Amino acid sequence: MARIVLFLGLLISLYTPTAWADGPKTLLVYGDSLSAGYGIRLEAAWPSLLQKKLGPGWRVINASQSGETTAGGLTRLPAALKAHKPDVILLELGANDGLRGLPVAAARANLVSMIEQSRASGARVGLIAVRLPPNFGGSFTAKFDAMFGDLAKQYKLPAPPFLLDGIADQPAQFQADQLHPIAAAQPRLLDNVWPMVSKLVK
Repeated sequence: MARIVLFLGLLISLYTPTAWADGPKTLLVYGDSLSAGYGIRLEAAWPSLLQKKLGPGWRVINASQSGETTAGGLTRLPAALKAHKPDVILLELGANDGLRGLPVAAARANLVSMIEQSRASGARVGLIAVRLPPNFGGSFTAKFDAMFGDLAKQYKLPAPPFLLDGIADQPAQFQADQLHPIAAAQPRLLDNVWPMVSKLVK
């Protein structure tokens, strides 16, 4: 009888949620200063707000670095994928390439490599678009702006949201440098990316 009770107890333990439930999934935010919380408290930045919105079923890791280019991001990516093993990765890079006037073709090639490496690791990928001020020139700006949508179509990714949609033309929503959003603007940034994120975390 004791053996039967022990066997039944073992079966129950194997099929209880605490025994087989997986831990939280991982979402990696991989960007530049727009996602790194430059000039504001880290807990006020939109990736931290995303963690609150997703809840305990997801772990949001913000591996963004201020000043990062697509080339720098590409260099860091293998170690980041190995360390965090993300289920979802959000790539928010390119702004510093554009502001420095670096070739769009090079930025595109770097993003292509990051998309392919991320997918090879098993992660679902989302691109977050950034745009350049119009004074950078019509041809260069047009190629840069089109890059994100073109890559999304090529790799069948969700439509890339424009991170600064709704605030880009509002100086009061930016810090003194007029490049980085203030803390009060971060919920809007989260609202901009959420429709895409909600698809990726299903």
